[in-house]
Order: sequence, then structure tokens, then C-alpha cells
Amino acid sequence: MSDITSPESAGNELAFESALRPKSLDEFVGQTKVRQQLSLMLNAAKMQGRSADHILLAGPPGLGKTTLAMIVAHESGHPLRLTSGPTIQHAGDLAAVLSSLVPGEVLFIDEIHRMARPAEEMLYLAMEDFRVDVMVGKGPGATSIPLELAPFTLVGATTRSGMLPNPLRDRFGFTAHLEFYSDADLTQVLARAATKLQVEINSEALGEIAKRSRGTPRIANRLLRRVRDFALVANVASVTITEARAALVLYEVDEMGLDRLDRQILTLLTGRFSDRPVGLSTLAVAVGEEQDTIEAVVEPFLVRQGLIARTQRGRVATGLAYQHLGLETPTLEG
Repeated sequence: MSDITSPESAGNELAFESALRPKSLDEFVGQTKVRQQLSLMLNAAKMQGRSADHILLAGPPGLGKTTLAMIVAHESGHPLRLTSGPTIQHAGDLAAVLSSLVPGEVLFIDEIHRMARPAEEMLYLAMEDFRVDVMVGKGPGATSIPLELAPFTLVGATTRSGMLPNPLRDRFGFTAHLEFYSDADLTQVLARAATKLQVEINSEALGEIAKRSRGTPRIANRLLRRVRDFALVANVASVTITEARAALVLYEVDEMGLDRLDRQILTLLTGRFSDRPVGLSTLAVAVGEEQDTIEAVVEPFLVRQGLIARTQRGRVATGLAYQHLGLETPTLEG
């Protein structure tokens, strides 16, 4: 393994992530249908000399929504402005951003479902007519002044598309639903990242990391870095499946991709709460984690793997969960 001079070595996490991001749709691995649809939209906008339609990217965390927004800006030849829903808590916050956009600029709003309602309502008019109404003054003397905006493309990202109000969702010209990655696609993502990081690693090891990455490129890249660190400290020149497995065991990532928190939840559902369904708030308190983290990150994976089931009364462990933990599946009475 060669000496790595990646941006991460300087402690710059953002620069490290940026170095691994693909810069074009051709470089982007996976999400084939979404890439084809975006390519068609962007090419049509270029041919007509206009800004591309507004785009909503929906899907679980870590699947490439921010990367796709950057690619949209790059391929359309316009600058990118990044912000997030939680930082836009007043209509004035949004008006300040919108009024400073240059023609054709791409505005990316991450977690768009977390914008304040007054800002959402201002965004309706901005997306449709490239105009906002700014209130000047207070009380009976307040007046509304229309402010013309430069044409722009909004790219919104959300992990909770169901939380978006219908008037906002309907104003997007295209909604892309990002899917979890196959192991084969993740292996390609890892091979590309390994080349960028100058890590010598064989295909078996890459496949093992991909299998444990929960269908998510962000997790795959993070695990690759941990495997690289393990091999570096062990003075291994070329990483094989043996080193990959040893590193993943050390970091408590099992063969299904479950980590410590996943197993902690399954242990509770198959142990203390094995006789009854458990509500989300109770589960969060029991493991000392935020409800949002469990609901948005942990639970979808466990449900997808068939390890837990959601019922009207709460969460329950399935027979597969007991089997995975090496426990005997309880027999239901009656």
C-alpha cells in the first residue's frame, strides 16, 4: 500500500468527501434510470437555452443526492449555491438567498422538508414565476413589494418526501426516487474510491466491503477507509479478504452489515421486549439514541433485511432476527 496523500491526511473531511465524488453523470455509478432521466432533462434545457426544470431528489441518506446536485450544476455549466432546510426558518432568509442568485444558478436545498412554512409558501411563487413578494413595514402600513428573480433551477433533497406539502412537491418538474445500491454497483463505487485513495485491494475484499455496506455508497466509502487504516497499521501492502474481514470485525460490522446500534436494537426486541411490540420513543430511550436516527437510518435497513416488522402497536423482531443472533425463535401460545 502506497503512502496516501489524500485530502483526509490534512484532516479536511469535506475535501476528502469531495475528492471521492464523481464529477459527471458518466462517472456516477448506479441509479441508471435516474441518470438517464437527468441527462435527458439537462440536454433538452441546453438545446433550448433555458434553465433546467426544478428537481426533487428523494431517498434514504447516503445515496448521492448532494453529489447529483453538484453534477446538475456542473453539466448545466452554471454555479451551485448550497443551503439546507433547517437554516431557512424565516421567509426573509429565503428571500435573501433567492435575490442574490445569478441567471441559471442551481440552488440546492438539502433536507427541504425541514424548511419553515412561511419560507415554503414564498418558494411556491419563486419556483413558478421567478418572483417573490417582500413585505415592507409592519401593521396596517405594511406593503408588499414584488421582487423579480433571475431564472434558476432548484434542486431539493429529502429523506422524507411524504412530509413535503403537495403544493411544493407539485412545482418540481422532475422527482427522482433514489434506490439502495446492489452489491455489484457498490463494488464499482469502492473500486473507484480505492484508486483515488491509492489503496491496493483485490476484488474479493471489495466485494466483502460492499456486502456489508447496507446498499449505501457513503457507508461503503467509510468502511473502505477503515479497512485501509487497518492494513496501513498492520503494514499490509495489498489488502485481501482476510484483512477486510478482520477490520470489519474490529469495527463491529457483521456479515449482514449490522453495526453495534443495529444489534443493540435487535437484542432489546428479542430480549427485554420479546413479549410485546415496542414504540419508537421507548426504543430510542432504551438505546440512548435520537428517534430521528432510528426512524430514518436504522429502522429502514432492518425492515428491508426482514429483521424487524412495524405493526400498528410498535416494532417487533422477526424470526430471522432471532436466527441472526443465534437465539431460539419463541413459540406463540394459543
